[in-house]
Amino acid sequence: MVVRSPEVLRSFLEDERARLETLLAQVEAEGATNLGYGNHMADDASEAFEQAKELALHQNAQQLLSQVKSALTRFDQGTYGTCERCGEDIDPARLEALPYATLCLRCQQRQRI
Repeated sequence: MVVRSPEVLRSFLEDERARLETLLAQVEAEGATNLGYGNHMADDASEAFEQAKELALHQNAQQLLSQVKSALTRFDQGTYGTCERCGEDIDPARLEALPYATLCLRCQQRQRI
């Protein structure tokens, strides 16, 4: 497995930030136009389901954007790739898989206990 350099990871995070910001802007613009309900209960139920799904996707995108922005801030501060709990380096393979990781694998596992 070839691990990407920090510069490539930063570029990926910057691209991901731009993609998520665009996605959120589109979802918010579309959400403002989809406020009506139909006359049939089945139509209303389908619409409610779609709105709930869109809300969950929107919240997930907002959370991911926050994590991406935080990772970019850590790059700027020179702390990217350092575990926020123990201060050890985060395994480059972990950062390859999850570029916005804040904890090393050991600390992440301890957090779940």
